[in-house]
Amino acid sequence: MKQITIIGAGPGGYVAAFDAARRGASVTLVERAEVGGTCLNWGCIPTKTIKASAEALETAGRLAEFGIAPEDGVKAGFRADMTAIVARKERVRKVLCTGLEKTCASLKVRLVRGQAELGPGRTVLVRTADGVEEIPGDAVIIATGSKILDLPSLPVDHKYIVNSDDALNLDHVPARMVIVGGGVIGCELAFIFRALGADVTVVEGLDRLLPIPSVDEDMSRLLQREAKKHGLRVELAKTVKSAAVADGKVTCVLGPSPFVPGASGPESVIEADMVLVAVGRTPNSEGMKLAEAGVETDARGWIKADGGMRTTADGIYAIGDVLGPARVMLAHMASAEGLCAVANCFGENRILDYGVIPAGIFTSPEIGTVGLSEAEARKQGFAVRSQVFQFRELGKAQAMGELPGMFKLVCEEGSGKILGAHIAGAHATDLIAEAALAMQKGLTAADIAHTIHAHPTLAEGLFEAAEGWLRG
Repeated sequence: MKQITIIGAGPGGYVAAFDAARRGASVTLVERAEVGGTCLNWGCIPTKTIKASAEALETAGRLAEFGIAPEDGVKAGFRADMTAIVARKERVRKVLCTGLEKTCASLKVRLVRGQAELGPGRTVLVRTADGVEEIPGDAVIIATGSKILDLPSLPVDHKYIVNSDDALNLDHVPARMVIVGGGVIGCELAFIFRALGADVTVVEGLDRLLPIPSVDEDMSRLLQREAKKHGLRVELAKTVKSAAVADGKVTCVLGPSPFVPGASGPESVIEADMVLVAVGRTPNSEGMKLAEAGVETDARGWIKADGGMRTTADGIYAIGDVLGPARVMLAHMASAEGLCAVANCFGENRILDYGVIPAGIFTSPEIGTVGLSEAEARKQGFAVRSQVFQFRELGKAQAMGELPGMFKLVCEEGSGKILGAHIAGAHATDLIAEAALAMQKGLTAADIAHTIHAHPTLAEGLFEAAEGWLRG
């Protein structure tokens, strides 16, 4: 029986463990913290659970718009109860953690809790509460993920200057919050805390929100407009030069960003009750003795691996965030990489295709994206023609009262092959799945346009964008 040791029980590690066990391997899953990793415990699931509460509060504030009025003599008023919101988040998290642990037990995956390091060959040493355990094996899969990047200029004190982990466990909504970083995490939390009642300012060092190559610039522009409508203040091409805590307040000094050529202007000061730092991730691999085991990393510590997840050490694989931003740091990508690594542990020669990877950004409105942005497609030399269809033109969107958003198809001129799809609006993160399947199968705008879509649905927006593309 093949013996496989997996280090890290996040969405890459546990998916790999379950697949290997189902293939008949003897699997040991090592985790030093919580089963489910960052995604389940400090990232994807907690933020979406709190976002659900924020959306419920927003809907409550719009009840009159839907014809819902309080009973006579009853005053309707709602506020965010952070203690209850965090408690609900914890209940959801624990239910899912328990489910994963039960699956481990049912598949006979041995769960070992402790700090792992690589030993000789394919041996893993684990420092547990009971001492050091040596686990031999035929293969090792490293799935230790990433952790929050700390900025020396903004030292986190977990009270006035906090990180995203802290933000998910606050016992109150700060009156004024500055969020440093306008990427995915920063933008998601900005809309959440604004909905919960905070006065929020986002400071982004580049010249647009969501300054990620795969996010189309039209989506960034739309999100910035919606941020303004929500009462969010956005400071682009700015950085926080310093932050000082005094008398229970944080004074931030903003200046021109060194990351945007030509950025200029005088320094300005913002006072806040809390500063949330959301500027990136760093590899979670300290103490693992990677170099001693022959596992090469780049200058920043991200593990190097080939398309089959093989590292430079024989029989040792790496998956997920620990591979760094050169790959795709998403939970579902880690799961796909885990399945690829397991297949190769069993003698296959599987190479993962990174060409079609959907992504969801849970702002207000949501953003779903897959494939190339228009700018990326042009940069790669494609002759491109794009088509946009507005959310507000859909009957279902009007009925729901969800008008902001758009559908954008990026297609190759002539053939109509879909190179990328970008959706902003209600349920965009769900709607993007159709476009991902179309791209996976190499379909064209005509293929989508010739597919009958149910009415009235939001999915019709993709159909309408494809129809518009055909009409030219």
